[in-house]
Amino acid sequence: MRVERVLLKDYTTLGVGGPAELWTVETQEDLLKATEAPYRVLGNGSNLLVMDEGVPERVIRLAGEFATYDLRGWVGAGVLLPLLVQEAARQGLSGLEGLLGIPAQVGGAVKMNAGTRFGEMADALEAVEIFHEGSFHVYLPQELGFGYRQSRLPPGGIVTRVRLKLKERPLEEIRRRMAEVDAARKGQPKRKSAGCAFKNPPGHSAGRLIDERGFKGLRVGDAMVSLEHGNFIVNLGQATARDVLEILNRIQEELPLELEWEVWP
Repeated sequence: MRVERVLLKDYTTLGVGGPAELWTVETQEDLLKATEAPYRVLGNGSNLLVMDEGVPERVIRLAGEFATYDLRGWVGAGVLLPLLVQEAARQGLSGLEGLLGIPAQVGGAVKMNAGTRFGEMADALEAVEIFHEGSFHVYLPQELGFGYRQSRLPPGGIVTRVRLKLKERPLEEIRRRMAEVDAARKGQPKRKSAGCAFKNPPGHSAGRLIDERGFKGLRVGDAMVSLEHGNFIVNLGQATARDVLEILNRIQEELPLELEWEVWP
């Protein structure tokens, strides 16, 4: 286990965030120790806005035994989802194609039920192991209240491992499906971002609504509503959380959109 003082901007895909005590845990014993005081759990740092003042709680990252995988057995919550999608394809296993391009770790993808219009994380789950109240428990997906970009994990629960529901398919079929998903992502920005900022309202596209209100290109400091896709806020270099938050507030003053990101604190 490694404990260090860091700036969370170096651990988020948006590239903003203040100081915190980072606990990198590699074993079950590490996890027990790390959770003896108030904590938050950090995955790959996507879909996350960390305030400039940082957070007072310990920040836990899963590594070691939590970052190993067997696609026909248990998959650690610290495994990167993009790696898993590609490895499943190489092994001729279908079920993760719709998650192509999501820059998350498995645990974070489960917690927020990450997905695209081609599929969600919950669709690929057979079982989920969660650490809470000092021990490990296994849940079926239907017990975790999955919905659009949400789940209902036990309070303080940390996803530690999952079993995936994958099926053998011809490689050509899997690659064709992945190409379809990849083509739908071509309009997304390449600059630092935290992914889609707002949930799509029923029957609407948040990005289209933002575009129609003329918010594309809105800039505060080094944060800007992407010119490529209205539902992305990008970091042009030295953006602060305060810059990003001001943009979010301006948009929500005019549009009844629900934030998709988690905000710390």
